[in-house]
Amino acid sequence: MSSQRHAPVRPFWFCAADAQPWPCGRARVELAAEYADEPRLLAVDMADCLGEATRDLCGLYPRPPEPVAMYGRFLGWVRHLAVNRFRNSGHWPQ
Repeated sequence: MSSQRHAPVRPFWFCAADAQPWPCGRARVELAAEYADEPRLLAVDMADCLGEATRDLCGLYPRPPEPVAMYGRFLGWVRHLAVNRFRNSGHWPQ
């Protein structure tokens, strides 16, 4: 098991610990725990990362990254996290 932090290696946006596209699965778990009390800030920070990653990757490669894939990678999981948290809170409409 790696003790290295699951942080992005910029400008390529892969994980320093496991070389998966960042945020990798472990980074998502760590980020969700880190922002547990401030889920909106997680969404804001991940949206900022989405913009930075898009700029970085557009500068590296002749073809821009696929927008839907980038959304899913950086923000889609945050949305699912929020929906699941809301469902588990008992406030989800029946």
